[in-house]
Amino acid sequence: MTLPTLTPAPLLSTRLELLSGEGALDVFRRAQALERTGRHVIHLELGAPDVPAPAHVGEAAIQALRDGDARYVAVNGIPELRAAIVDDLRTRGVHAHPDQVLVTPSAKTAVFYAILATAEPGSEVLVPDPGLPIYPSAVRFAGATPVGYGVDSRNAPDVDDIEARITPRTRAILLNSPNNPTGGALGAPAMARLAALVERHGLAAVTDDIYTRLVYDAPFAPTLAAFEGAREQTLIVDGFSKTYAMTGYRLGYIVAPRPWVEPLLVLATNGHTCVAPFIQRAGVAALTGPQDSVRAQVEIYRARRDLLVRGLNAIDGVHCPTPDGAFYVFPDFSELLRRHGLTSAQFADRLLQDFGVAAIDGTSFGANGEGRLRLSFASSTGELDAALSRIADCAASLTLPRP
Repeated sequence: MTLPTLTPAPLLSTRLELLSGEGALDVFRRAQALERTGRHVIHLELGAPDVPAPAHVGEAAIQALRDGDARYVAVNGIPELRAAIVDDLRTRGVHAHPDQVLVTPSAKTAVFYAILATAEPGSEVLVPDPGLPIYPSAVRFAGATPVGYGVDSRNAPDVDDIEARITPRTRAILLNSPNNPTGGALGAPAMARLAALVERHGLAAVTDDIYTRLVYDAPFAPTLAAFEGAREQTLIVDGFSKTYAMTGYRLGYIVAPRPWVEPLLVLATNGHTCVAPFIQRAGVAALTGPQDSVRAQVEIYRARRDLLVRGLNAIDGVHCPTPDGAFYVFPDFSELLRRHGLTSAQFADRLLQDFGVAAIDGTSFGANGEGRLRLSFASSTGELDAALSRIADCAASLTLPRP
């Protein structure tokens, strides 16, 4: 992501220079600028469900406000939500106590806290590349060095590459499965192997499980903390934005082994004090209420995924693996781009400026993303059809001079 050059503020801490932004938000701003000129832009850049949160979720928040439930509450969260989180984890094979849960104002905050709690200055932390930009950003902020690991032929985290990159300086592994941006997920055998690596090398693990319910061939994706060897060394991060379309609620959580619990509470006390209780009531409603909307949305995403994968693979020079989960595809345009001497950033720019499709250049997620784009299918079928047509037109236009 390229940010504008700013005049340095003389009293601004240089620590903030260790943080980086997100390419998706940069592209979103550029797309909005085009729309203000009257252009129609198809938005495939943001990881935001195109449906509202279930009605009973919003009603729970409104009722809590009417009841005056808007005062300070415990730092770790209201007991009802922590109990609901533990019950939900049990269905995924994770056994924890409500006292091990810390409710946070977004899963992104939880990721930041978990990395601060595991990354030691001077150490190395393995992060997915391609992966969410805030992972290496937070690692650098903590004084550690992010070391990227790649994906395998199925676009899932590559356990062989993870093993090869473990050194005496490695302190922790950050895992996102299903992965953003690729949609690839580890199966149980690969997850068990990763758990053995964590145990053998005495590593901490942070698992960003935000897409664990958005998978297409199982009720949920395996999570590392459910496997022998990693249970006492894994911090689970999760939230409500993706599964329950609660993006604006900003609600997440960490489930940590007991040695991490009290230090994380102190960190949260310094960081946010508590999460608004009426928001937490909405989280209780999401986890304990009907799950029909989640299952229905997964089926809708499945149809959209298949539409996008078919359409992209029909374009000469493009290869698009079928994602296991999440709502992104990460097609490989390398063959097409090599023919025309373009980078994925240049193609993404042309796609937006000349054809009105907002997509994310793969290098926004790390160096291993070169040649790829991330496209979200959290949009209507009509929008996806139109986007495929425009992407095909953009690919065909590469033989012509740019207007």
